[in-house]
Amino acid sequence: MGTLGFFVLAMIVFACYAGLEGRLSRNDRRIARVEKKLDRIPDHLGLAEPDPELEQVVALAREGRKIQAIKVYREVTGAGLKEAKDAVDRLV
Repeated sequence: MGTLGFFVLAMIVFACYAGLEGRLSRNDRRIARVEKKLDRIPDHLGLAEPDPELEQVVALAREGRKIQAIKVYREVTGAGLKEAKDAVDRLV
C-alpha cells in the first residue's frame, strides 16, 4: 500500500470515527433529556420522599459549594462524575 492508499484509508477511518462520535453525542443528549423528564415524574405524582442526604446536596449547591455537593451526591448515589455534575446543576 502506497502513501496515497494509506492516506485514503486514514481519511475513511477518520470519517467513520467522526460520524460515530456525532451519533454518540446526540444519543447522550437524548438520554439526558429522557432522564430529566423521568426525574420529574415522582414529584409530579407526589411520590417524592425527601432524602436527608440529598437535602444536604441541595443545601451545599445553594450555598455555592458545588464541588462539595457533587462529591456528596456521588457518595450517596454512586453516580459518575458527569452524572453527578449534571444532577447538581439541575438542583440550582
